[in-house]
Amino acid sequence: MSINNTATEKLFQSFTAGGLTLKNRTVMAPMTRTFSPNYVPNSDVAKYYRRRAEGNVGLIITEGTFISHKAANGYERVPAIYGEEALAGWKHVVDEVHAAGGKIAPQLWHVGSVRKEGIGPDKTIPAYSPSGLYKPGAANGVAMSQADIDEVVASFAQAAADSKAIGFDAIEVHGAHGYLVDQFFWEGTNQRSDKYGGSLENRARFAVEIVQAIRLAVGEDFPIIFRFSQWKQQDYNAKLCQTPEELATFLSLLSNAGVDVFHASTRRFWLPEFEGSELNLAGWTKKLTNKPVITVGSVGLDSDFTSEESADLGGTSNPTGIEGLLTRLNNDEFDLVAIGRALLVDPEWVNKIQHNKDDEIAQFNKDALMTLS
Repeated sequence: MSINNTATEKLFQSFTAGGLTLKNRTVMAPMTRTFSPNYVPNSDVAKYYRRRAEGNVGLIITEGTFISHKAANGYERVPAIYGEEALAGWKHVVDEVHAAGGKIAPQLWHVGSVRKEGIGPDKTIPAYSPSGLYKPGAANGVAMSQADIDEVVASFAQAAADSKAIGFDAIEVHGAHGYLVDQFFWEGTNQRSDKYGGSLENRARFAVEIVQAIRLAVGEDFPIIFRFSQWKQQDYNAKLCQTPEELATFLSLLSNAGVDVFHASTRRFWLPEFEGSELNLAGWTKKLTNKPVITVGSVGLDSDFTSEESADLGGTSNPTGIEGLLTRLNNDEFDLVAIGRALLVDPEWVNKIQHNKDDEIAQFNKDALMTLS
């Protein structure tokens, strides 16, 4: 499955956005690995990210790293982004990536009602979410008060400030996939009757406040990436926005708040988002905002993950061509391309694509998830 070098030329052009300059258009997508004992990224985690930087990835976005709010975490052995030990661990990660010539951003994360009691650091804390719902009709945890909301907003801002202080090149807010920020967006989990519920503008208010607080904390020149999705882990068919007009309203709120780059998460990058156009979600996002956009969704693989496998990125997928992706990129449908499972199993994926060695790319399977490689 050889790729014409002319087709890949744009993928390997440099790119600048929001004060962030990248050597090419490739991005490592965030993927939870659960290899951080006591919530601290260790030397193995640093080596894992450095290998992708050595493999010529333009920007690495880390696995979700949970902020300091007491209910932010939902999984054991995922990394925190607060506290002296965890921040020192991340500083080592950043230094290793920079030493290899890479750029790196942490994904700032609060899981909301996905959390279950018994998960640390404080195992007694219940889940917190807009309305105490995990999905429509399914309760879990408690509904957030205004004080809770303010505390979470402040925790995101502090995480961003700490990230900048230890040398990260940007930050990404995780506003997708049915976690806390997305639970405010989604009518199915946001049944509030105050200023955070009801209209799309109100449901976006929490995210807007987070972005505004981060902007104040990091200054004007530090890049803010925002990841969003239509689909939820609770419902793959869910949609925040049914029409381009609704999407325009949604995106304008975040853009005006201070987002520099949008990361439009889909399960399959090649599927059109709305009837009557071949544009995917990233394409529509760029068209409506004129801001840089990252596309993502089973890049370089012949199948996406299924509902049964989504929690661990499991299953087996074979390498496949990216000609359709390159056509979209060359048509300026989006600006950057995030690679997930394909890059997880093969740290040299980017180099192999650039040097026409795509027939050497490794197959993805569950075994790849068992080690940091």
